[in-house]
Amino acid sequence: MITSSVLGRFRPSPIAGIFSTVESLRREGRDLLDFSIGEPDFDTPSHIREAGQAAIERGQTRYTPVDGSIGLKVAIRRKFLVENGLDYPIDHIVAGMGAKPLIASAVQAVLSPGDEAIVSTPCWPSHVGMIELAGGQAIKVGTSINSGFKMTASQLDDAINPRTRLVILCSPSNPTGAVYSETELRELAKVLLRHPQVAVLSDDLYEHILFDGTPFHTIAAIEPKLFNRTMTVNGLSKAYAMTGWRIGFAGGPLAWVNGVRQIYSQCSGGLCSISQAAAIAALEGPKDFLADRAARYQSRRDLALQRLESANGLRLVKPQGAFYLMPECSGLIGTRRPNGETITSSGDFARYLLEDWSVVVVPGEGFECGPYFRISIATSEANLTLGMSLIAEASRVLAETTGQAKQRTLQASSMG
Repeated sequence: MITSSVLGRFRPSPIAGIFSTVESLRREGRDLLDFSIGEPDFDTPSHIREAGQAAIERGQTRYTPVDGSIGLKVAIRRKFLVENGLDYPIDHIVAGMGAKPLIASAVQAVLSPGDEAIVSTPCWPSHVGMIELAGGQAIKVGTSINSGFKMTASQLDDAINPRTRLVILCSPSNPTGAVYSETELRELAKVLLRHPQVAVLSDDLYEHILFDGTPFHTIAAIEPKLFNRTMTVNGLSKAYAMTGWRIGFAGGPLAWVNGVRQIYSQCSGGLCSISQAAAIAALEGPKDFLADRAARYQSRRDLALQRLESANGLRLVKPQGAFYLMPECSGLIGTRRPNGETITSSGDFARYLLEDWSVVVVPGEGFECGPYFRISIATSEANLTLGMSLIAEASRVLAETTGQAKQRTLQASSMG
């Protein structure tokens, strides 16, 4: 079978091996504590579900424009204006079947083969894959727990060169929960203003999941001079618990938005008409539940951090948004499992948690970083209490087993 050479650009995902083992263990009947899924555990609010049901009863089940109905675009325009201070004309707005394919199309619309696009790591792996699928090269700017997982203006300036065409920002971040402040975005904007050939894609999907009173900022609103170079992407999946409804949307420069429409016209149909009705209800309806759910995520974050704070070999930073923790496990590299295997990476540690403790996390290698691993806190307090306690105990066992092994080695050496 002949396949495209583009597929050869993609490396096998380190996450895939973990998920394969997860499925195998579940088939064997293992009961697992799963902290790998980036999906809210809340239900879609009732008024949104009812709007979808009403659309079905009205017979609203026919084709719509490929980039969303006028009614949906009006609701999106109002959202951007009221919540973000971004005034997009209707024809500068596009909706899609989820934020993910919308971002992929936006990347394809702006990159030519050989162009470079900058992402900071740890990152959502699809950002890199989208760049590669478009024939571009992903330039990965590394951050760490010491910098709060945020790219500095100096790092951005060093990464930009004449081949750079795009910078992707994600705040609050998947996988780290890092949130750029107004000051930090202004510093990044100063760099970008010196490079007019560089477009900006702002992935704002976790906008409404913020902690400790942290305000949300998006770069096109912070620096109006970047407004005509920025595609601002958002959606309903995370804050509104609408992952299965598949609604993403964006506002941006007309030429860029038209490029997305052109791609849509050849590779996708219109959005689900029923989902669009629900999306309008979400954007125009009550939003008091958003603050309540963010508060519950914050409570879960605090619970998880408390349970992990004394874990051997782990370091954590308190995330200001999203629903993830990204612990560093460098203190466990070189330790030994009870079966004698050595932990050489976050992937090894994740496999150890899965096989020996029935706890599922995602290794940092899947997010272009190491040695870190991602924990999703979008689950019950009971699951978090048990799961984080098991991770802490698993870390203690590694340290204890390694200490015993070293002691046996010393004893054998002294006897020799």
